[in-house]
Amino acid sequence: MPTPPVDLAADIARLKKSLNAVILAHYYQDAEIQDVADFIGDSLQLARQAAASTADVIVFCGVHFMAETAKILSPHKLVLLPDLSAGCSLSESAPGPEFAAFVARHPGHQVVTYVNSSAEVKALSDYCCTSSNAVAVVEAIPKDVPIIFAPDRFLGDYVARKTGRKLVLWEGSCEIHELFSAEAIQQMQQANPGAKTLVHPECPESVRILGDVVGSTKALLDAVRSGPENATYIVVTEPGIIHQMRRVRPGATFLEAPAEIRGGEKGACTSCNTCPHMRKNTLEKLWWSLTNKAPEIRLEPALIERARKPIERMLAIG
Repeated sequence: MPTPPVDLAADIARLKKSLNAVILAHYYQDAEIQDVADFIGDSLQLARQAAASTADVIVFCGVHFMAETAKILSPHKLVLLPDLSAGCSLSESAPGPEFAAFVARHPGHQVVTYVNSSAEVKALSDYCCTSSNAVAVVEAIPKDVPIIFAPDRFLGDYVARKTGRKLVLWEGSCEIHELFSAEAIQQMQQANPGAKTLVHPECPESVRILGDVVGSTKALLDAVRSGPENATYIVVTEPGIIHQMRRVRPGATFLEAPAEIRGGEKGACTSCNTCPHMRKNTLEKLWWSLTNKAPEIRLEPALIERARKPIERMLAIG
């Protein structure tokens, strides 16, 4: 492996230009990766950027399903993921063969699948959605049509409550969002009267009901952008988003909501709310990826064709 340069950011800019590459980064990436990215966003924003990009190379700083989505939307482009092992607990909670059997047990249902899923699961779906547009996608389906919603049961519950629709839920979840401690958040609210609580809908209902704003990472960022200059926020999602929140409101105070300690011990911790999969990407791995044009996302053309249709339906709904 070649020795990385002293100024990684500068060499990444050089490599990006020479390859006609674009760097897409999710809000949950480390700050140093966000700072060199061309576009930063949530899943829906980044899917749109991947579809619209004129670059020859797409480097996706996120997790595996996100890079797969970019490849599905741009099958003739070289799509790279700095760390190929950057997976997702939510995506992995819905293995393709098991999900296919689940769908087969519910004939006549339209299948709405959160983009936090594998290409194989997307290919079994009628629509994809993100947390930004899940409600709109479900509302676009006629009320008399039964719906399977997968893989996140908490986002599915949120959508069901928002739309009044009865959804058949796959019992998956995000290991980060399901662990936020409602008790600890209530204690933070009591200690910080006047603070606004921002909650991602992948959290359980017991946490969502504590939120002043419940929405996607983009929606939470927009709430900060439109809020007072010196407000205090309790952030109940992966803390990578706080880097962008501080940019739009440098005078505000941001408090990371703690999660339950993994392993069942009593108490809560703030380190447990950081996604270990997102953080597998590093600035050095991004530089190595551009230098070697690897690791590459590869998908079978037939799988791409099947998986693209539900994603395109999602993008058409907006």
